[in-house]
Amino acid sequence: MVCGCGGGHTVALVLPRLVLDADALNAIAAESDLRALLGDRARRGAATVLTPHPLEAARLLGTTSAAVQADRLAAARALAERDGCVVVLKGSGTVVAAPGGAPFVNPTGNAALATAGTGDVLAGWRGGLWAQRQRASVQALDVALAAVYVHGAAVHRARVSPLRAADLIELMLALGDE
Repeated sequence: MVCGCGGGHTVALVLPRLVLDADALNAIAAESDLRALLGDRARRGAATVLTPHPLEAARLLGTTSAAVQADRLAAARALAERDGCVVVLKGSGTVVAAPGGAPFVNPTGNAALATAGTGDVLAGWRGGLWAQRQRASVQALDVALAAVYVHGAAVHRARVSPLRAADLIELMLALGDE
């Protein structure tokens, strides 16, 4: 399941699930019992992917977005370790971190991904990839890395500005056809 925008407090009823974004992250930041559920999932071996932008990461860490931006690698690693999740810290040089490992910096993407809705596309794409590959025992980290890469690579083909989320989906699908 991908849990993101909309729903406000009612999103707490379905947490935690597979890929958590937007309102799900805000609910976790606001309610410590929801954060505890993430730890419970990790201890049971159930994977969760968090996809914060810098302000959401700051809320989750109880700090400022400036502090997150000052050391993006450390912020992503701190979230991954604390919550037992794969973390995709969106932004310039998206960082992907998993508990117990070194973080990765995605080489694809550009400022066009700062357009409204493109983060939702990333969360949905990641959830879709995971659902398709779950039987093949694909790990959450592998799915996150693949989705972030394709998401960024697709935007390099965009010929319009601003980039609409619907256009981004089409560009991502075209990459999959190659």
